[in-house]
Amino acid sequence: MMVAGLAALGIAAWVEHGLGEVPCGLCLWERWPWRVLAVLGLFAALSRGRVARGLLWLGIPVMLAACGLSAVHVGVEQGWWPSPLPECQAPVFHPGTFAERLAAMPLRPAKPCDAPTYLVGALPVSMAGMDGLYAACVLAVIAYCLARGRRSGRR
Repeated sequence: MMVAGLAALGIAAWVEHGLGEVPCGLCLWERWPWRVLAVLGLFAALSRGRVARGLLWLGIPVMLAACGLSAVHVGVEQGWWPSPLPECQAPVFHPGTFAERLAAMPLRPAKPCDAPTYLVGALPVSMAGMDGLYAACVLAVIAYCLARGRRSGRR
């Protein structure tokens, strides 16, 4: 679990800092389940028996949340519904002097949540979609490990 979480966060960091892609608000929210999974995985690796198994069980709702966040983001990208986050909406300009408006601007422009980022040109799956597919795969691996442990008599 820890490796899966760190891998997802590492790829997101590489895309942001290495490739220079600006994450949107939903992209930043999608990173939280992976952080939680990495911490759960660390504690599971340091634990034994029922505690480790319980931490593995906690990975299931975390990955379901990751799948849900990805589905919301893909829906926003496809125009099926508006983003639930206010930072994904069009900017609001407040009155004031030009200097005050310049001072209020972020150092990096925000990316709209409905603008997908595609890593592989020939593959029409955005990063949000890839995140959901990866979360579903990690969820399947966790469920398989739990089922395998139950069949072998480990509880």
